[in-house]
Order: sequence, then C-alpha cells, then structure tokens
Amino acid sequence: MKAIELAKAYNPRDFESRIYEHWDTSGYFSPDRAADLASPDTEPFVIVIPPPNVTGVLHMGHGLNNALQDVLIRYYRMQGRPTLWLPGTDHAGIATQNVVEKKLRDEGTDRETIGREAFLERTWKIKEEHHEVITRQLKTIGASCDWSRERFTLDEGLNKAVREVFVTLYERGLIYRGTYLVNWSCVGQTALSDDEVEYRQVQGTLTHIRYPLEDGSGSVQVATTRPETMLGDTAVAVHPEDERYAGMIGKTVKLPLTDRVIPIIADDYVDREFGTGAVKITPAHDINDYEMGKRHSLEEINILHPNGLLNGNVPVPYQGLTVKDARAAVVKDLEAGGYLVGQEPHLHQVGHNYRHGDVIEPYLSEQWFVRMQPLAEKALKAWEDGKVRFYPKKWENTYKSWLTGIRDWCISRQLWWGHRIPVWYCDDGSMIVSREDVQGCPDGSEPRQDPDVLDTWFSSWLWPFSTLGWPDQTDDLSRYYPTSSLVTGYDIIFFWVARMIMAGMEFMDEAPFQDVYLHGIIRDKQGRKMSKSLGNGIDPLDIVDRYGADAHKFTLAYLAAQGQDILLDESDFAFGSRFANKIWNATRYILMNTEGCTLLSLETIALKPIDRWIYHRLNDAVRRVADAMKQYRFNDATTAVYEYFWNDFCDWYIEATKLSLYQDDTAERDRAVSLLLHVLEESLRLLHPFMSFLTEELYGTLPAENGVEVRTAEALIIAAYPQYTDARNAPETQADVSVLQELVRLVRTLRSEFTIPPGRKIPLRVRMDAGTVSDGFLEAHADLISSLVGSQTLEIGSTAGDTAGVVTLVGTGFEVYASVRDAIDVQKEIAKLTKTLEKTRSQLSASDRKLANEGFLSKAGDEVVAHERSKRNELADKVAKLEGYIGDLAG
Repeated sequence: MKAIELAKAYNPRDFESRIYEHWDTSGYFSPDRAADLASPDTEPFVIVIPPPNVTGVLHMGHGLNNALQDVLIRYYRMQGRPTLWLPGTDHAGIATQNVVEKKLRDEGTDRETIGREAFLERTWKIKEEHHEVITRQLKTIGASCDWSRERFTLDEGLNKAVREVFVTLYERGLIYRGTYLVNWSCVGQTALSDDEVEYRQVQGTLTHIRYPLEDGSGSVQVATTRPETMLGDTAVAVHPEDERYAGMIGKTVKLPLTDRVIPIIADDYVDREFGTGAVKITPAHDINDYEMGKRHSLEEINILHPNGLLNGNVPVPYQGLTVKDARAAVVKDLEAGGYLVGQEPHLHQVGHNYRHGDVIEPYLSEQWFVRMQPLAEKALKAWEDGKVRFYPKKWENTYKSWLTGIRDWCISRQLWWGHRIPVWYCDDGSMIVSREDVQGCPDGSEPRQDPDVLDTWFSSWLWPFSTLGWPDQTDDLSRYYPTSSLVTGYDIIFFWVARMIMAGMEFMDEAPFQDVYLHGIIRDKQGRKMSKSLGNGIDPLDIVDRYGADAHKFTLAYLAAQGQDILLDESDFAFGSRFANKIWNATRYILMNTEGCTLLSLETIALKPIDRWIYHRLNDAVRRVADAMKQYRFNDATTAVYEYFWNDFCDWYIEATKLSLYQDDTAERDRAVSLLLHVLEESLRLLHPFMSFLTEELYGTLPAENGVEVRTAEALIIAAYPQYTDARNAPETQADVSVLQELVRLVRTLRSEFTIPPGRKIPLRVRMDAGTVSDGFLEAHADLISSLVGSQTLEIGSTAGDTAGVVTLVGTGFEVYASVRDAIDVQKEIAKLTKTLEKTRSQLSASDRKLANEGFLSKAGDEVVAHERSKRNELADKVAKLEGYIGDLAG
C-alpha cells in the first residue's frame, strides 16, 4: 500500500457541502434506497419533522431538535431499515401574516387597501423566499431528510386533508359555530386558543369602587384590576348565604360613570371570604363572569372594537380610547365622582399572546370550535393502552391532566393567510359546509365564503398522515403510517403532540407514532430562555461556520440529558470540535503508516490479547449505544462512542500498536496496520450517526488492495451499523488489560507528581499477587508497559525484593516499586511534598470540623453533605499517599 496523506488540520469547510450534495444526489436519504436492500417485511423507521415556521430562521432550539432526529434517522438507516425523515415547513398563520403586514406598513399601505387577493400573492412570494433560506439551513446542519417528499402545511394536498377533516368533524357534530368569550389579540385582531395564551406575573393595581344602591339605602364595594371593564358590567354578585347582603339581593345599584342600573344577584360561585364578598360581573370580558351571566340571563355588553379601542357601548368620553388610557380616565373620574374607595399594588397573572406578547383581552365573538372531549377520550385511551409512550415518562401525567380537563378548541382566526374555512353563506341565511368550493346557493344568490382562516395548528395536527397523502390511500400512507417516533420540545405537548394523537385516533384509528421523545429547552448559562429581546441567542449557522456541523450535532446530543434543559454558550461547541479533531488526527496517523504494508483481510489476521481487548471494548460501546438509543438517552449514546474512541482506541490501542509499527518485522507490521484499518472502519461506522460528515469523508479514504476492501459499503451513510455479539466478549482479557492500565496510570501519575521528564527512564519492579492477571500476561507485554511508562528496566515477579529508597505504588492486586532517586533532587522533592502535605492536612482538618458540625449537617442539603464527605475522603487518600512518598524517599 501507499501512504494516504490527509490534510494536517481538520477543516470541515473543505468537505461538508460536498458530502451533503453527494448524499442527496445519490438518493441515500430516501427509504426506497434502503428498501431495495431490505427484505419486504422489514419495518420502516419514520419520523416527520416538526415543521419550522416558513418565515422563521433556525434558532438553537431547531438545532437541538434536528440534531437529535438526525442521530435517530442515521442510526436506524444503518440498521438496514427503510428510513424516512419527512421534511416540511409550517405556513405559520399569525407570524407570516405579521411579516407581510410589516412590509406593507413600511410601504405606507395595508392589507385592507391592497385587498385579499393581492395580499395573498405577496405572502406566497415571501413564503418562497423564506422557504429557500430555512431549507438551506437544515441542509447545512446536516439534516438527512428525504427532500423529494417535502411538504408545506398550505400545499394543495394538505388543503384537501384539512377540508376533509373540517367537514367530517362538522358532520359528526364535533365542529360548531357560536358566540362565545374568546382570547382576543388586539394587535393581531384575531382569536387565539387557550393554549396560545401565555400567563405572566404582572404588577398591577387593585382598584376598590363603591356602587351606590339605587334606592339610596347604601352602597356595595367591589374591587377590580381592570376598572375600565366596569363600563360593561351588567350585575353585582354576592354569595346567597352571605348574611351581609341578605337584604340586598334583588335590589339594583347605579353603575358609576353611566346612566345604567344593574341588579345584585346571588351565585354560589362568589367567594364570600375574599374582599368584601361582592364582585362586579362583566359577562363580555371575563370567562367566569360569562358563565355566571349565562346562568342568570345577564346582558352581554362588549365594550371593545376588534383593534382594542373602546366602542360605542361605553359613554362618549371613553369612546375611541385604548384600554390603558380608558383605565386611567375611569379611575380619575371615579375619584372625582366620589366612587373611588382606594387603590393598592396587586401581583397577578395576566394572559399574553404567546407569539407577540400583547395582553390578551377576553372578548365576545362569533367563532368556530372543535368539541374536544370525544377526541380527547380516544387519545387518552391510546396512552392507557400503551399505544403511545413518552420519554421522559414524567410527561405522561401532563398529557393525562390536559386531556381530562380539556376545553373546546377555538379554531377560527381573523386572518387572511391560512386554510380558509370551507363554509359558504347564502342570502336566505343558510350555510353550506363543503369539501369543494361552492359555486351557487339554493336560493340563487352568490355564495360568500367565511372570511376567517383556520388556526395553524389545525393543519399541523394532521401532519403525520396528511404528509403521506391522506385522504387518498397512497402507497406511502400504507407503508409509513403510523410513524415510529416524534422528537419535539416539551413546550408544544398541548399545541401539537396531544392534538396529533387525537387526529390520528379519529381519522386513522391508530396513534400517529408510538414513541414521543420530549427534549429540553436550550437556555443560556444563567438559565434564561434564549430570545431576541435578551440578545442571548446562538445561531446554529454561526456554530457550523466556526466549528462544523458535526461539532454542532455531537455537542448538543452529548448535552441532551433526558428530562433536563440545556444550559449553553458558544464555547461549549469547542468540545465537539476537539473530538472531531481527535478522530481526524487518529485516522491521519493510521493512514500515514500504511506505506509499504500489505493489506490483509480481517479473517486471516491472528489476534493478540490487546486486539481481543479493543474488540471487546468496541463491542461494549455498541451495546451501550443500542441500550441508550432504545430509551432516547442521547447523552449516554454519545458518551459511549466518545469514551470508546478517545480513551480505548486512541489513548490505548493505537499507542499499544506503535511497537508493531516501528519494528522491522514486516509480517507483524502488516498485521498491525491491517487490523488498525479494520478497527478504524468499524469505529467510523459506530461514530457516523453522531459525527456524520467527518466519518463519511474519512471512510472514503480507507484503502483497498489486491481484492481486500477495508470498507464494507459504497458509502458510510448506508453501511451496516456494528452489532453486539457474544463472540467478541473477552472478560478475562478485559481484566488483564485493566491491570496493565492501572499500572501504567500509577507510574505516569508518579512521573507527573515528581516532574520527571519524559525522556528520563526509571527502573521499575512489579510484585503481583497470585491470580491478579493471566499467567504470563504482564511478561508478554513488558515491552509495551516499558514504552508506555518510560521505564529503564522492568522486573515482574511475586516478591518485593529490596524496597529501600524506592517509592511504592499500590494497585489492585499488585505493587510497583519505582527507583526515582537518581531522576530527582530528593531533598528538594521531600521539601515540596512536605509543604503539600501540611496544606492537605489543614484542608482535611477543616473538612473534619465541618462534618462534625451539627449545624452544617442539619442545614446543608444531602447533596452538599455527600460532596463534603467525598472531598474529605479524597483529602485523606492524598495525605496517606504523600506520607508514603516522603517515607519512601527518606528511607
């Protein structure tokens, strides 16, 4: 063989885009390619991507989500299963419409001026521009999606699915239209579902107001954080058993600042222990008041325009004011009229639009709703029957709780961008709900389609089956539904996960996926969620540009401990980059040493104990990865491959083979080089799901000679993943090598502590207890041990011999006697060790005092106390070791 020269420095920019294009154009991302190789009954592995907003850009949350999906997809693709990762984007109704409306405002116009048709044309154009950006970003981070099957939540096929679902649910009595109190965004001028409301703790003001009785016999005092809503009050409520108001129930009060009088009613809902026991009732602007209003047939007075300004239902002085200005004006006028009792600071929860942050107003409006309870019952049963599993398991309680307390879903949005509601109205008041566009009304009038669109999530909840062609019975639908796993953030378990399960059970009679892995949220090192406003976000593309896509994916997977959020900053990605460098340099070293060697097939190579050991370690890493991947423990899987490659393969096995590489025995050199290449090839297969670009690039450099191939596939992405096998288990060899490693570490630590230069050789003598290692093992590896520890001479036996003036190192079943006196300044070393010993004894005494302090033990947590005990034990071990060193050197 000729030596293969890799570049000295690992530079992912040199090959990542080239490698991705090769994968894509070769069809490796398609399940059809794997299906050609697999048996017809091989179960596919399928993931549908959580579709990112088409007008968004990838943030680190997307980076994490897609990194974990890519690990899964590549792992199962290499298991020989037809593997489909179906990509797509979400039309993101509110977010996308806001982007377009902002552009229109910048141009000095608005959507109403240009009209619906022109507005939608503009929006589709912007969608196409942004779609190219986000698709390019996904490819840059290495997402191995089947782009030939890419979908969009507003494409023609999904529109057909949405209409089918809407009409079917309407026919089943599960979709209805009615006037109800909804969550209203005055900024977006649209309704939102309960799940789109984010509650934040806000410092507000509690205003106490006196409502005089109409008959002049007194007054009733109420309190509110929203005094402007009193203009829509239609009653005051008290508890029917509250004796303070026994004589007032049925009377009326004058509503301050208006010319209206409203009744005092009795209702069990009122908490008589809170405040004065009397509450103002505004049915059109509070959900609890709305329910009470229905029970008592109260008038519902809406005081707001859709844009949030007060309307004509309030007295003239307040008409046209914003809520904030109206609040101030009402308080001022209450004080002037003698109705204001007082105000005080009040901390309370206020609903905000989860996308834009504006305060949500409870608002009476005619909307479309999905009746959720029948759907929720099926979704709950799917989980109870084990058809859906959550990782981590703790989210099962959240899922159950939400489904059992579910409320109807408001699905209509007062937007133009989205799936338009498939309902048409005729002049005679009739309504037509149709899967197809309605061309005419029975009464001969022109049909008018409902102007509203459906909630974005209404298309997203159909994603697992609509993307595969439903409602048509396609080959993809029959082959790839249900999907295998869903990987998403826990923050959308309500918005998306639970609803997809409902839709799957309702329309496919089958849960859309069996496993749901809910990963944590990316936060900064202070524990804050990353956001534009805080300026603490990390752009995945910046990370790829600086460190490479593999470092990006590996680092995130390594940090993705199940059930925990990830605290992250840019410097963390240096970890993945260092590992990539290690892989590059190890491969480079091996390929450099192929010059003049003959490549041997693996079957013809006789294995030495150290070779059996590396295969044992590789086998163990394969087992650890398989166990971790089954449970979605990505951090455990990455730890397994990291520890194997860095520690076992590089630090021990490659070092151990150097004796063979640098000797004149040609046959031994051929054997060692060939085995290094074969182990490297399998190691690259092990690493590929986690370090995809780098391993593919290196895989392509592996040699072939005289009909002997190191590579086992035309491309690493479709090579077989290593499989655990009992035949590779070598526990005795593992035990022998563990003793060798412990011996080497002890001597290396000694050299470091005594600052003995690497080139200075020291005599060593090893005394072994009977049965510590296999007979003859250490003797057979004496040259290896000497090369690893830098020993001048190495004696191995069952007796200690003369130990005067040597440093004794105690291992498990053996002792090492190191003659270091000629390699160091003994008196200087004793003085240094004595100083360190005094300091360590002082630290040990301080730790002992702390652990004897009852106050510390009672106040500190268990974890803190355990840490202190561990620290104390380490200090005690260090004291014993230092005392031993000093005694040995002084002897």
